[in-house]
Amino acid sequence: MGKEAIRRVNKVSFDMPADTQAGIHNRWHPDIPFAGTIKNGETVKIECMDWTGGQIGNNDSADDIRNVDLTKVHYLSGPFEIEGAKPGDLLLVEIMDVQPFEDRPWGFTGIFDKSNGGGFLDEMYPSAAKAIWDFEGIFCTSRHIPHVKFPGLIHPGILGCAPSAEVLATWNKREGDLIAANRLEDREVALPPNPTNVHAGVASADLKAKIGAEGARTIPGRPEHGGNCDIKNLSRGSKVYLPVHVDGAKFSVGDLHFSQGDGEISFCGAIEMAGVITINFSVIPNGVADLGLKSPIYIPGPVEPQFSPGRTIYFEGFSVDHNGKQHYMDVNVAYREACLRAIEYLRRFGYNDYQSYLLLGCAPIQGHVAGIVDIPNACVTLSLQDELFDFDILPAAFPHKKLDMGNCAFESGVSMGRVVEGSGKNSEVSFGGGMTYKEGGKEGGEKEETVGEKAANLVLGSSVV
Repeated sequence: MGKEAIRRVNKVSFDMPADTQAGIHNRWHPDIPFAGTIKNGETVKIECMDWTGGQIGNNDSADDIRNVDLTKVHYLSGPFEIEGAKPGDLLLVEIMDVQPFEDRPWGFTGIFDKSNGGGFLDEMYPSAAKAIWDFEGIFCTSRHIPHVKFPGLIHPGILGCAPSAEVLATWNKREGDLIAANRLEDREVALPPNPTNVHAGVASADLKAKIGAEGARTIPGRPEHGGNCDIKNLSRGSKVYLPVHVDGAKFSVGDLHFSQGDGEISFCGAIEMAGVITINFSVIPNGVADLGLKSPIYIPGPVEPQFSPGRTIYFEGFSVDHNGKQHYMDVNVAYREACLRAIEYLRRFGYNDYQSYLLLGCAPIQGHVAGIVDIPNACVTLSLQDELFDFDILPAAFPHKKLDMGNCAFESGVSMGRVVEGSGKNSEVSFGGGMTYKEGGKEGGEKEETVGEKAANLVLGSSVV
């Protein structure tokens, strides 16, 4: 590096639909054609769209959040061939830099409507809402959440290598089995292969149809390759070790974030942005076996915003939900309760619940599992830094005068999102860890092929017995 310009291996455009662009895709599948080739040891720049492919605008309405087409999301740049990479190798991905496009110095945070995407707290906050953030160097501010300014820990939400046919079949089988077994009738618990609006770069019509029938959705992260993990610490200077499953690795990246809180709680909870990521790639031969890896590992970089510990409040949450129901060691419930405690606290200063919900998703808050051994309650904590605000939020400064906090963006004609206070009161199972399975199979003992088995058989074809 330093002797010649860093090569830019792709281009994206906001003047044409994402699903018409050659170097982009929105499924994981081993047969998606290469979008370019990168040498082993090379540093390159990769352009990325925001995860919605440009569906969200810089405006004061959440209509675009309410109506976002979730079959047209997670457009990833790639897949790129890394020369010399073979199955069983590790791909060392070193993130050198991440920046927004110079002509798009803004991003967005969204709360998705419960009927179209939802989010971590959607039982209580089911309405669509949005905040636009302006980037000022390393800092960001929002007209929709005033009196807040903080530095971003900029990072990609998604990076990974393509699955092999065998790995893809494993994903489709186990996620399909979960879909077939779940008893939360008002919830999607996983997303099976779906040909609607599949995009696979320059794939032919026949190959595109195959990828639509078999390809895994990019929404969840998965242990075999990472993918959509939304780890905020994969920022500049980080090193990620990714298992390689196919020749050339077929590496893809996208879903860039200017900032994010631990958990990205509103689903579109980071400050989503389009931009350019600079990465160095190195192949480690036979690295999977040598390190005994079952999933990716990473080393965080040295660049991270610093906040004073003495000016940080931590809210505690336990496996007792907001209606007083006891759950067993449910970390999901505990974290949800910690988030609700922070939202309640921020009301004291004039923020409404939706502004606070948006802020917790994208500000550099920290979530920690404090205890998972003391039955029946797991304990989780969530931080809120006083230095995010231009006024004092510490308990010692009470009483506070409420400020005029304006409002975030809602749908046209809506001045405030709904708050459902009694949500989840009669739930039979935990939203997270307490899910139970219903009995499957047809009457008379005949075994019915599950969604997962059907999907796996499609991928592997006659090799499945």
